[in-house]
Amino acid sequence: MSLFRMSSAQSSGVVHLIDRAVANVEHGRFEQSLSGLTAVAALVTTAEIYLEHYKAGFGNKWMWSPVLVTPPVVVAGVAGVFSKKWAKTALPVTAAAYTLNGLAGSTSTPAASRASRAAGRTRRTTSRWGRPSPRRG
Repeated sequence: MSLFRMSSAQSSGVVHLIDRAVANVEHGRFEQSLSGLTAVAALVTTAEIYLEHYKAGFGNKWMWSPVLVTPPVVVAGVAGVFSKKWAKTALPVTAAAYTLNGLAGSTSTPAASRASRAAGRTRRTTSRWGRPSPRRG
């Protein structure tokens, strides 16, 4: 039944891994890694958002807001890798602004509008090239 037993070398390796992980958190290395990951993730997400909004022709001026909110997040994320002060002050503020911007965009998209109409919360609809028209139906 040695299949279910760990040798002392294996168990000490697991303990060493846990100790190292705890030390990384205590010394801020984990925080630095998350800062860098935040910067990279913001760039990737914004690139995808930019392409989707480009397809829509940036028809609404608010479609530019995710593109404009991203540079401060990236700067704070990269600075957070090198500075604990930036990781504790600037990064949370810019990441919160980025998150709020995303939440605002997710509630004003056409899919969200369809969902609200289906739930009975309707307003006047707007045709693509004209002025608002009264709801029919």
